[in-house]
Amino acid sequence: MGKQASELSVDVAIIGAGPAGLTAAYLLTKQGKTVAIIEKDDTYVGGISRTVEHEGYRFDIGGHRFFSKSQQVVDLWNEILPDDFIQRPRMSRIYYEGKFYSYPLRAFEALWNLGILRSTACMASYVWSKVFPIRDVKSFEDWTSNQFGKKLYGIFFKTYTEKVWGMPCDEMSADWAAQRIKGLSLWSAVIDGLKRSLGLNKKPNDGMATKTLLETFRYPRLGPGMMWDAARDKVIASGLGNLFMGHSLKQLSADAQGGWRMSASGPEGEVVVSSRHAISSAPMRELSKRLHPLPASTLQANELKYRDFLTVALMVEGEDLFPDNWIYIHDSKVKVGRVQNFRSWSPEMIPDPDMACVGLEYFCFEGDGLWSMADEDLVALASEEMEILGLVDRSKVRGGTVVRQEKAYPVYDEDYSANVDAMRRELEDKHPTLHLVGRNGMHRYNNQDHAMMTAMLTVENILAGKRIYDTWCVNEDAEYHEAGDEGAEKVLPARETLPVSEDQAAALASVRDVPERVARSKRAA
Repeated sequence: MGKQASELSVDVAIIGAGPAGLTAAYLLTKQGKTVAIIEKDDTYVGGISRTVEHEGYRFDIGGHRFFSKSQQVVDLWNEILPDDFIQRPRMSRIYYEGKFYSYPLRAFEALWNLGILRSTACMASYVWSKVFPIRDVKSFEDWTSNQFGKKLYGIFFKTYTEKVWGMPCDEMSADWAAQRIKGLSLWSAVIDGLKRSLGLNKKPNDGMATKTLLETFRYPRLGPGMMWDAARDKVIASGLGNLFMGHSLKQLSADAQGGWRMSASGPEGEVVVSSRHAISSAPMRELSKRLHPLPASTLQANELKYRDFLTVALMVEGEDLFPDNWIYIHDSKVKVGRVQNFRSWSPEMIPDPDMACVGLEYFCFEGDGLWSMADEDLVALASEEMEILGLVDRSKVRGGTVVRQEKAYPVYDEDYSANVDAMRRELEDKHPTLHLVGRNGMHRYNNQDHAMMTAMLTVENILAGKRIYDTWCVNEDAEYHEAGDEGAEKVLPARETLPVSEDQAAALASVRDVPERVARSKRAA
């Protein structure tokens, strides 16, 4: 796709055609700059935000609500895809032992659903945790047990958290728990429930701090990949953009003039691109190995770790299986962590009105047992687990397919920050014309709008000929992604005296919290 050539000279070379790479390419070509993008996938653009198609069925890799407080991001979405957004109801729930619970969790509802005996045990465990709390709180398990008691911790926090992150809760940082679980008070919920039962309180708060969650969200009618297909098409149509699909980075070499020479191998041989600037959304660990000269920080970058996952999409007879966009699976008797219902995202993603398509997400590490299973075995496992959960009769499954997503989540272990900082500082000092963007490019667990904003700020830096914005200025509190008004922060003029404008900061604030591993010294204490 695009101009195929053995050698090419452009203004900016871009590694990766995900949200960050395509946002940068689109904005640069709008400003008359020439770009060349390499993308290792031979079929899809959009990275983890792509939409995969199988026999007419479309499904996401993860699920992407289109919401941002940044008006700049919203405006860009509307500019790229002006006529294809639909408004969809938001619904997500937790599933545990055959019952559904609100997400975010509502304490009184949870106790009610658990039944008298188990709720009594949970409350006894809660009281015990208050009378005899863990004094030296080190881990996620310590903090959550102190807050809710061991019983509720085991039911609603331990299983799902360990599925997602692949490490025991007693090795995850207590700081992450304190950030992640906000506004939920079990004692407030119980008091509130008692008042309601006595007719003393008719307006429940259910133990939650007051907040307004998104009730609806916008979504491209054929999935998020529709956005990035449109961005790709606009880049190519500009006559200034070249896209090389199925091409993997071989080497990125700095030249004597401060520019770059990028080589990539693909199905039709090698492509070599010369450019003044280079933008990379490739995983930092992979980029560091392909830079020339080899950075001194390569050893640190090589220690960066990732969590992978795979989606098993099942085509099921039956129109409306459940109303949720997705369901969090807290049952330990199955391996699946989350179930997507793609008809609830958009009915147009399902070609047959008498059929449904669900996506079971399994969190794993590349090369482990789940990752290495044959596709037919994974389809069989997913069908069996949906029946175990009582969500789907496996006899109604009419087909399935598997998509593996490597490096889906950057892992925040005890050394990641120092490792990322070592590479960042070295590249900023030695190579100011190399720009890192996006989730994997910056090793940050962020949302789609944050990835876009890092690219938007990078383009501003390139056009200005100097670093006027700090793309690493990120607030790691993501609560707004589930609350507030779209585009609430208006565009402000760029100011060189500030790292980012208020509007840009709103998008940067969309980065999500990630558990950090408890330091070895603390675990040994």
